[in-house]
Amino acid sequence: MTGKLISLQCRMELLRILRNPYFIFWSLVMPIAFYYIFTRVVNTGAGDPGAYQARYLMSMTTFSVMGSAIMTLGIRLVQEQSLGWSTLMKVVPLPASIYFLGKMFGQTLLLLLSIAVIFSAGVLINDVQLQAWQWISSGVWILAASAPFLAIGTLIGTMKRVDTASGVSNGIYLVLALLGGMWMPLEMLPSFLQSIGKWLPSYHFASGGWAITEGGLPELQSVLILTGYLVLFMVISTYVRHKQQAV
Repeated sequence: MTGKLISLQCRMELLRILRNPYFIFWSLVMPIAFYYIFTRVVNTGAGDPGAYQARYLMSMTTFSVMGSAIMTLGIRLVQEQSLGWSTLMKVVPLPASIYFLGKMFGQTLLLLLSIAVIFSAGVLINDVQLQAWQWISSGVWILAASAPFLAIGTLIGTMKRVDTASGVSNGIYLVLALLGGMWMPLEMLPSFLQSIGKWLPSYHFASGGWAITEGGLPELQSVLILTGYLVLFMVISTYVRHKQQAV
């Protein structure tokens, strides 16, 4: 019986996510369009086109996963709260552990789907060639290092209105992408923006993927900074939820 409940809850979460227009546009359509434009249409003058195409593929994959974590999760949580879905789940005979297991399963599959689709786009559009260990380790890195952005999504999920959550998450998402060097090399920005960008989680998220495409591994500094952001956002999100429940 428990296994059937878990399977049903996981399937429902997956269907709800795949029907979400925010996921389709921000996490799949937009990154693939950017990848095509900045590797096939715009002449970037890259000395090694193959290396540039692989590096930009990691930029767009992290951009996609970051969007899934911040936009899709955050707005979905607000929608559930505003529609009374969260309250309903508290009174139905479904254990909370199975409800949250279904959410974790759906979100993990969502991120894996984003990684697989963007990687496939890189192969189909530019025939990106990486060794097997680079594809696997970059996918594992992107999945694991997305945790701070999921924490941002849960923080956005504490907002009361969908319109507010949509605007705030859009702003955070686009600023992190621009200043994190996902759209263009950080060196092209003014020096003071470069200084800010190198302390943002988005820069260290993408830089791990860039390092793997160059045959290296993510730096320890990136791991520590991303862990710090994860703890920070989890603490803030937990505090805000406790304050809301106390009212």
